[in-house]
Amino acid sequence: MVGMDALRDDGSEHSQSEEAPSRDATLKGGPLREQDRFLPIANIGKIMRGVVPDSGKISKEAKECIQECVSEYISFITSEASDRCHQEKRKTINGEDLLYAMSTLGLEMYVEPLKAHLQRFRDSDKNADAPGNE
Repeated sequence: MVGMDALRDDGSEHSQSEEAPSRDATLKGGPLREQDRFLPIANIGKIMRGVVPDSGKISKEAKECIQECVSEYISFITSEASDRCHQEKRKTINGEDLLYAMSTLGLEMYVEPLKAHLQRFRDSDKNADAPGNE
């Protein structure tokens, strides 16, 4: 199982939360800007407001904390899925790769509900592409 900490080339540990330029940023010639690393705060706030009672309030600090956590979570799972694709000499990450990554990372309890959601998504996508559905 992959942990949140990794070993440097010299054997010392470092956390994944340390700033490290992504492959895309490196290809473009610079490190990622904060707005490129995180999901938009407005989207985070909208999702959070959907589960908080109308009388409830959400602080800016809470939104920023969730923004950072969610972005790290997505990066962590995507990195594991990318490793699988690399091993299989594929360039495109698909839904099964993400489910495999989640299972590998100890998030098995989410895999079955997400499989069902992925199947519903594919079925609705097929129905949308069917003749007469324009």
